[in-house]
Amino acid sequence: MVEKLNAANLREDWRELLKWDRRMQEMMEGQSDDCCQNLLGFCINAHRGAFNSTGSEDNLLSIVRLETRRAEVLGKMQRFRDQGEALCSVANALLGLGRRQEAEGYFERARKIAEAHGFFSVECDACLGLGKLAMRERRQDEGVELMRNALVCVPLCEEEDTAMELNVLTFFTDALFDTHAIDEVEPLVARYLEVAKAESERQGRLHISELRGLFKSARLHEVLCSCPPRWDPPHIARPLHSTKADSVSHRY
Repeated sequence: MVEKLNAANLREDWRELLKWDRRMQEMMEGQSDDCCQNLLGFCINAHRGAFNSTGSEDNLLSIVRLETRRAEVLGKMQRFRDQGEALCSVANALLGLGRRQEAEGYFERARKIAEAHGFFSVECDACLGLGKLAMRERRQDEGVELMRNALVCVPLCEEEDTAMELNVLTFFTDALFDTHAIDEVEPLVARYLEVAKAESERQGRLHISELRGLFKSARLHEVLCSCPPRWDPPHIARPLHSTKADSVSHRY
């Protein structure tokens, strides 16, 4: 049974995998925890693939149900990094359903697990998710600080991940534009372009992030051109040659 599901997963045969979703609990009975989390993962992938095709709310609800169960199994197995990633997946699905408060709770749980066990990739995802939520709810200072923390986590991640850095920079630069933090966003746009170009070269084709980077660069240029010139406040210059009275007063 597991072999059939694994083969369908490799073929990305979502329709075949979804046939087994209703029998998931039955299939998990008597199986090891590792086998159970694999079975859950196969069905989660199927619902994600189906959602990408149809955008169905039912698929998001199924992802929440299955990923929540998978997070429990992974926690029991003490696979805390995978558990944190599963919790972030639940949170993102809840965001797609418009259930922001529940999503925030799952991001917070993932962040606590990441901080307790030192998984910076999970902390990065959780902080980015919380930051996006804060920005949506007009808590801009909090949102910017959370995204700043996400960016700090990127070079500390267990594995180098260009996609993660691009993802953080995408939302963080937008947040900085929204809060008019031009001094901070300027070097980050340059960094975004650098990483996006490297990703295009790695894949051997133009990556969408490089186009986004050009739009961000154009937006920055527009903002800088519309800003009034920043003149230093006027000051009173001392005369080149002081009078005798001045020199006497300065002497004492």
